[in-house]
Amino acid sequence: MAEQDKAPLPTPQRIGIREFRGNLPGYLRQVRQGSSFLVTSRGEVVALVQPPQPPAPPHRRPGTLRGKIRMTADFDTLPDDVLSLMENGGL
Repeated sequence: MAEQDKAPLPTPQRIGIREFRGNLPGYLRQVRQGSSFLVTSRGEVVALVQPPQPPAPPHRRPGTLRGKIRMTADFDTLPDDVLSLMENGGL
C-alpha cells in the first residue's frame, strides 16, 4: 500500500498511569479495537500503548531467481503495427 493511501492515524489519548493501571482491562480492550494511548506520569509520557503493527513482508534476497528467468531475443523490439501507431500519433 502506498504512503498516500494510508489513513491518518488518530491522535493517541493521554491518560495518567494510575488511571491506566486502575482500568487496565478496559484500556486493553480499546487497544484491541484500534485505540492508542499515551500513558503519562506527572505529565511526562512514559509509554505508548497501541495495537501491534502488521508484520513486515519477508525480506527479498537478491539473486534468488538468478538463472531462472529468460528473456526472448526480441524482448526490447516493438511490433511494427505498434511502432507505426506511436510514430503517427495513434496512441
